[in-house]
Amino acid sequence: MSFAQHNAQYDMPTSAAAVSRAVQPGHLYVVATPIGNLQDFPPRAQQVLGEVDAICAEDTRNSAGLLAHFGIQRPLLALHEHNETAICAQLIARLRAGESLALISDAGTPLISDPGFALVRAAREAQLPVIAIPGPCAAIAALSIAGLPSDRFVFEGFLPAKPNARRERLQQLAAETRTLIVYESSHRIGDCVDDIVSVLGTERLVCLARELSKLYEQSHRASAAELKAWLAQDANRSRGEFVLVIAGAADAGVDTQQAEGERVLRLLLADGLSASTAARLAAQISGARKKAMYELALRLQPET
Repeated sequence: MSFAQHNAQYDMPTSAAAVSRAVQPGHLYVVATPIGNLQDFPPRAQQVLGEVDAICAEDTRNSAGLLAHFGIQRPLLALHEHNETAICAQLIARLRAGESLALISDAGTPLISDPGFALVRAAREAQLPVIAIPGPCAAIAALSIAGLPSDRFVFEGFLPAKPNARRERLQQLAAETRTLIVYESSHRIGDCVDDIVSVLGTERLVCLARELSKLYEQSHRASAAELKAWLAQDANRSRGEFVLVIAGAADAGVDTQQAEGERVLRLLLADGLSASTAARLAAQISGARKKAMYELALRLQPET
């Protein structure tokens, strides 16, 4: 593939003139910002934020620090859950007058459990161009490392803060067959996992990801009951910002059988049984697929 073909495939500009300006008048740019690591701030996002007439930010104090770090000096407008609806008309008027605006949240991709929906909807209804400047998103980052089905999933944002409402929502989701993704805060993570255990069951697989892209990033996949115990072992594991990726109902039984099969298989191999015998017995005991157990036994055998 030639360089020109490569550029065409990825819509890459080929001249200095083409990259001289990233924004257009009357456009709203929805810009993702880092969720932790500042190196995850793409050059295109930085260029757009440096060229728009103004930046709508969830918390102007928080965003001012980020922008200053990258030498971006543009007017900041507060846009949050308490004023978003009220100022939409004003912002649409500015777009119609030919100004370019960017929308950012405190971290990650705007509108994903963050403000911005009212503005984007208003811009669409006004038939104004809305441009995505993609980048980090905690929900997708966690899903990509969870080891749970990612072809179909449901994003629930934050579950209700009050215990009864949270358990009620989990009960409504109990039969959902798609992978579930939820956000949680440090002061509720323990209670949330307790409720997952009581409502979704002790064996439901969950991947907990905390502090994604930050210094103390950590992820752990286990059954709900095991995850509860894991959190209790170290208070530091309950600190930070969390994403929980939860196996869907249809997959929970299969994953549980596989996990139990692996546990039994390791015990049988440790007792000196052959790979074929251990795989057959593990499959019979756990309900896991015999072929999968045998393939795993062949991989584990050198460790025994």
